[in-house]
Amino acid sequence: MQTDEKQNQKLITMTTAPVEKLILKLAVPTMVSMMITSIYNMADTFFVGQIAAGGAEATSATAAVGVAFPLMAIIQAFGFMFGHGSGNFISRALGRKDTAEAEKMASTGFFMALLCGIGLMALGLLFLHPLVKLLGSTETILPHATAYIRLILIGCPWMTASLVLNNQLRFQGNALFAMIGIGSGGLINMGLDPLFIFVFDMGVSGAALATILSQFISFCLLLVGTLKSDNLKIKWKNFTPKPHYILEMLRGGAPSLFRQGIGSVATTVLNNAAAAFGDPAIAAMSIVSRVMMFANSLVIGFGQGFQPVCGFNYGAKQYGRVRRGFFFCVKYSTIFLCCMAALGLIFAPAVISFFRADDPAVIEIGALALRLQCITLPTFGYVMIANMMMQTTAQTMRASIVALGRQGLFFLPLIAVLPMILGLLGIQIAQPIADACTFILALILQTGLLRKIKRLEAAEGRA
Repeated sequence: MQTDEKQNQKLITMTTAPVEKLILKLAVPTMVSMMITSIYNMADTFFVGQIAAGGAEATSATAAVGVAFPLMAIIQAFGFMFGHGSGNFISRALGRKDTAEAEKMASTGFFMALLCGIGLMALGLLFLHPLVKLLGSTETILPHATAYIRLILIGCPWMTASLVLNNQLRFQGNALFAMIGIGSGGLINMGLDPLFIFVFDMGVSGAALATILSQFISFCLLLVGTLKSDNLKIKWKNFTPKPHYILEMLRGGAPSLFRQGIGSVATTVLNNAAAAFGDPAIAAMSIVSRVMMFANSLVIGFGQGFQPVCGFNYGAKQYGRVRRGFFFCVKYSTIFLCCMAALGLIFAPAVISFFRADDPAVIEIGALALRLQCITLPTFGYVMIANMMMQTTAQTMRASIVALGRQGLFFLPLIAVLPMILGLLGIQIAQPIADACTFILALILQTGLLRKIKRLEAAEGRA
């Protein structure tokens, strides 16, 4: 009874409190956790780049982290699929006051992600060497990449499961617990990196070990978070892998799987294309990817503050609040990205040299690539917020198309063709062109959804 009262109070808050203040309240913890996660991803790149006091070996080691990035994206793809799929369903169910369904989905999403992580670990370790080659490793990068990826695979089960817990907490409106879990792991990772890499002299393996240990700590903290306050509890008896729940999870999670999955494919193709221009090209593009991820992560965190508000209010048929929240997020995320783009255009060489100061080739390649990507960076806010709104309102087809657009429908053909025409410049310019095309696509599809939401709002007003 007490739990039902708390859930009812939460529903009232989510559907009546001022939208802007509510989004900010939920977004700030998520933005902090996303920022910390991005920083510790960059910390791996930075500390690995200091191995062997610089030189070619350090460049190869830095490139190895870039080679491992597609694998991390695949792990995240499945974690986000189960996390966003179950989380979207949970927020709409709670908006309808259907707590029993929400509890079943919470447990089903968690245990399916855990089992999926075990499967990924087994397959990856079984085919480790061909996997590393497939991800774009050159012969000089291969030893570093193999050492790094082997340990990352061992952490697959709790990495996928922790992403589910994180997202389920967010979609219940408990972003603070999610921030504590993810943020604590990120801070621990940054502390363990130099300890394992340099003090224990573990090299690239030390960076990977720091990552999986910090992820395990995050997993434990998030699991504890589900037992606190009014959060839905994870129970084996509520594990319900029936077609209804699986299909609902796919409806809400497929866009995340496509977005992250195609991102993995795109990075693999990028690594293989860059390999033709040597390890400095792979290292440079890896650094640029991490830097852009940092800028985008804050917008993603902001949008994730919007998602539970969107889900609760869409489920409660408060359509006007959904539209108001969308435009609020787009406005301020675009302003922020314009500022970040200006800084990137001005300080691009300094940013790249922070990671590889003793390799002029890496700095030259990376600085131009970063500046080119900064030109289209402001479009990311609209694309991401629109995609999140489509996903949360169960517009699976629209959301999946947009999710596939940036690094799939547009980037993959561009990265296949442009290097043959423009050489290295083709690799550097492929992503910004893809971003511009994705913005146009998202604008068209989101305009249709906003019109639909407006019609639903008008119909609800007449009822």
